[in-house]
Amino acid sequence: MDSIRFGCWVFLFCLLLSTTGYSRNLTSRPAVVNIGALFTFESSIGRVAKIAIQEAVKDVNANSSILRGTKLNVDMRNSNCSGFIGMVEAMRFMETDVVAIIGPQSSVVAHIISHVANQLQVPLLSFAATDPSLNSLQFPFFVQTTQSDLHQMAAVSDVVDYYGWKQVTAIYIDDDYGRNGISALGDKLAERRCRISYKVGIPPDSGVNRTDILDILIKVALMESRVIILHVNPDVGFEVFSVANRLQMMGNGWAWITTSWLSSVLDSASPIPSETMDSIQGVLFLRQHTPDSDRKRGFYSRWRKLTSGSLGLNSYGLYAYDSVWLIAHAIDAFFNQGGIISFSNDSRLRSVKDSGLHLEAMSIFDDGKLLLNNILQSDLVGLTGRIKFDKDRSLILPAYDVNNVFGTGFKRIGYWSNYSGLTVVPPEILYTNPPNRSSANQQLYKVIWPGDTLITPRGWAFANNGKQLRIGVPIRVSFREFVSQARETDTFKGFCIDVFTTAITLLPYPVQYQFIPFGDGENNPSYTELVNKITTGFFDAVVGDIAIVTNRTKILDFTQPYVASGLVVVAPFRESNSIAWTFLRPFSARLWIVTGCFFFVVGLVVWILEHRINDEFRGPPKTQIITVIWFSLSTLFFAHRENTMSTLARFVLLIWLFVVLIINSNYTASLTSILTVHQLSSPIKGIESLKESDEPVGYQVGSFAEYYLSEEVGISKSRLVALGSPEEYAKSLQLGPGKGGVAAIVDERPYVELFLAGQCTFRIVGREFTRSGWGFCTLPLYRNIFSREWLFPSLILSSSHLFAANQAFPKDSPLAVDMSTAILALSENGDLQRIHDKWLMQNTCSSDTSELEADKLHLRSFWGLFLFCGIACLISLLIYVLQITRLFCRAAPAESASPDQCPSRPGNIRRLLTLMDQKEDRTKNESKRRKLERSFSRKDQDGESLRNPKRKETESTIGATSA
Repeated sequence: MDSIRFGCWVFLFCLLLSTTGYSRNLTSRPAVVNIGALFTFESSIGRVAKIAIQEAVKDVNANSSILRGTKLNVDMRNSNCSGFIGMVEAMRFMETDVVAIIGPQSSVVAHIISHVANQLQVPLLSFAATDPSLNSLQFPFFVQTTQSDLHQMAAVSDVVDYYGWKQVTAIYIDDDYGRNGISALGDKLAERRCRISYKVGIPPDSGVNRTDILDILIKVALMESRVIILHVNPDVGFEVFSVANRLQMMGNGWAWITTSWLSSVLDSASPIPSETMDSIQGVLFLRQHTPDSDRKRGFYSRWRKLTSGSLGLNSYGLYAYDSVWLIAHAIDAFFNQGGIISFSNDSRLRSVKDSGLHLEAMSIFDDGKLLLNNILQSDLVGLTGRIKFDKDRSLILPAYDVNNVFGTGFKRIGYWSNYSGLTVVPPEILYTNPPNRSSANQQLYKVIWPGDTLITPRGWAFANNGKQLRIGVPIRVSFREFVSQARETDTFKGFCIDVFTTAITLLPYPVQYQFIPFGDGENNPSYTELVNKITTGFFDAVVGDIAIVTNRTKILDFTQPYVASGLVVVAPFRESNSIAWTFLRPFSARLWIVTGCFFFVVGLVVWILEHRINDEFRGPPKTQIITVIWFSLSTLFFAHRENTMSTLARFVLLIWLFVVLIINSNYTASLTSILTVHQLSSPIKGIESLKESDEPVGYQVGSFAEYYLSEEVGISKSRLVALGSPEEYAKSLQLGPGKGGVAAIVDERPYVELFLAGQCTFRIVGREFTRSGWGFCTLPLYRNIFSREWLFPSLILSSSHLFAANQAFPKDSPLAVDMSTAILALSENGDLQRIHDKWLMQNTCSSDTSELEADKLHLRSFWGLFLFCGIACLISLLIYVLQITRLFCRAAPAESASPDQCPSRPGNIRRLLTLMDQKEDRTKNESKRRKLERSFSRKDQDGESLRNPKRKETESTIGATSA
């Protein structure tokens, strides 16, 4: 009984606890929840945001399912785009016990009041502050409810890369918003191998005037880049465009890209003054992409009724509307989790209680972290699409519209998203497909560029600063046909000079340059020092036969080559006369040995396969040996008279006759050439024979051949002899290695051809063992944005001895494409050939074009045939052994049936050899086969008669009648 009474008390106590908890959950929902809103009322964004926030609060309070009786109250304050005023208004909010603040609009204000929000634990939800650094861990209570500039700059970088531009000029507002945005742009451009060549900040205060902007744009106009990224606020932005039009920077050849500030004005202002629209023709700008939906279209219709068409709705207004709903859902989840809106004083502010600032009135939101977590964990659909935050506290699925201003309005030319890049299909459609960021999938519609043209701007031009390019030219003392200086003048001539000057005239812009000699005129200069003069800035460019080695390709790109080049070997030659053993010359010794061995191997294989069944391959041992030798050698002339009866032997013989046919044909052709064609011979056959010998090898002074021969080929440097002129070439080759000369010279083909034009006793032996070309190259033109020093472009006309490529130009140099186009034009119109003939076409020896090649046929040319034949022999022998083994196994049981015999291993081998040597009785086998056929035929006739007896009677009657 006591236990029942105790159980009742326990039940009543639990019921009381649950009732108390429930009533606490209900009473924890106050009648009104206060939130703040901080932005600039009179800005293009603020005017739209004010109405959007008011309408959002009305919609939340009208929806009974969201806060369930609690009303949302918003207190809006004007920050007037001032960090100081914004901080003051934020502190005033903290005195009114607000649980969250929508805003601020400005990134500068956000940086200031975020510190206050962190201390008082009041979440900030900004619909317009896009500074990417605000997402850092430094500001945990700051939440961007719009797209971060980190994604916007990725979109700008993709647009730059899509049009093939490699460098841009950035103009930005010099505050937290502008600096951090441009910093993100630089990082994103670097990921695409692009860069900011010059950037300039505009003071953020209102004191900037038109003259300041004029000075900035004049500096920009002197830069190389013609692609301008404008990341400012609307007031400064339109002033920049006005001055740019005055400076004719909105015409052909220019490209302007603005961030989303321009869309906030064009979407909300109505109408846009015609002067303003005329100043921004051809500009590309970005706008946050919001998916189309019925709810969004309904709100647009409602907006037009509210504003009577006097104010347009931009994307920031949509984000402001959704921010209110985001707070409402988070507060509702906050109450459902038992959260209570309560504030406590900060003990750290008691020390300033008597300061007169009344800072003690500010209080800490006790459950601010719980509300912040509910905000970051929200997942709802608003006017801007799905509202959900990733692990970096940024909205998921960022996307932008890419728009082009023309006429009295603008058009959308595509979309950008971090899911699929640039497309003409809305991103929400592509989210259902696998992501595809390939370059082939990137697409935008046609753009009307500044100057009312559809031609995509090149994106750069030579800096218009009046300074001539300092182009260094080596003073050569040998092979002066390529480059030389006229005596006692500053003029230069030669093949390289003519190609350079002719190509430079084909560029669509003027290039001012000055040739500066380099060298003492007595010896060829050091080309390493000459190239280093470019890196130190002493020369802006170099024209000449500069060797471009692999390590220089890391900083240079080459144009389309205008001369094919490669290393070749030059050696003396002599006429070769026919001798008694000339008939052995077509084949190398190894090929003769292998061919002879195969003759006997094939003969032996055929003998093994035919020995048991063919009488022509039987007889005394002496006779059989002669037969094998005769048969194998006679196949050379297809004159073998022995018939083959085995299928395997015929298979082997067929393959071998094909091999003999190929070898015989090549031998005949080679021997005919040796006996009838004028032959030149040299002990040096090519680079391989030089490598195997220990004789000295010559090379041109300053040529990269020294490095290549020692490091790549492996020839000792002690064997290498430097030669400085064609005369030294001829003298060293004539002396030979025995008299202090060289066995051969390794140099580039253009120099060798020029040398051989007047030397008829030397020839090129072997083949080219490197491939390269001669082309133009230049150092990159860019502005050092930190030291603000101007670095000018450099041109190099060089013999580009590259091991991996024939073209060399600095990485991403815009001049490379234009110079390549000019060289191709020279090649197509014949000017390049005429320049070549002018300088390099001279009287040559009658046989100077003939090269000494190895005149022997080697085993490597026929190893496939021999391998095929060898495999055929092995397969045939294997099948033959299996057949003999089967016969031996059948004969073994019959012999082992005798009890007097005990099989042994030597006996088995003897019997196997006897079986292989035994003559197969093919007549007996044939008679057995015929008997079997007759037996089967009779059985078939008997079966037919049983199935058709009438037919048998008829046949009997016919037989009797005929009898």
